[in-house]
Amino acid sequence: MMEKEEKVIYSRQVVEFAASANEYCKYLESTQEIGGIEILKVMQRLLPFIYLRASLLPLLEPVLDESNEKTVTEFDWTRMHDNLLSKMGNNDPFPVIVTAGDPSDGLYTGSIAESLTDIYQDLKDFIVSYKSGNEEVMNDAVWEVLMNFEEFWGKKLLNVLTAIHSVLYSEDEGIADNGENDDEETV
Repeated sequence: MMEKEEKVIYSRQVVEFAASANEYCKYLESTQEIGGIEILKVMQRLLPFIYLRASLLPLLEPVLDESNEKTVTEFDWTRMHDNLLSKMGNNDPFPVIVTAGDPSDGLYTGSIAESLTDIYQDLKDFIVSYKSGNEEVMNDAVWEVLMNFEEFWGKKLLNVLTAIHSVLYSEDEGIADNGENDDEETV
């Protein structure tokens, strides 16, 4: 049985997802000198690709008793979040409608920076485990990232993509990119 799963973890669907997740993480890790609008333009193109790749992941069964180690620390998360938040400025908050039946159904305020960072955390943890070379760890990394996609970050990705669309296509002439303008609003 494990022989079949070993082949699946090297399948085209998994390798392409890993490549797109890696690109996402590498890009966000390099945004210190990049303005908010540029970040959002890249996210507008990259997020749908990641969503597609995640939706094509094979459903595997976990093989290890313990879950994979989490590599994104609270410090890493906070540093990433704060960097993105400084780039988003006043355009960071966005309304989120949660569907009926969801425990938090109704309307609440989301955050572009928080959403992108939460997605980063799951994808980075996946990438580190997948790159380990240990096939059982790799298998469980695929299983876990798919479960988290279905329950958590897939919805978050769709919500933040809507917010990014609103910011990029807003008719508000006051939206400025960080680095191009000294205004308080940085996106």
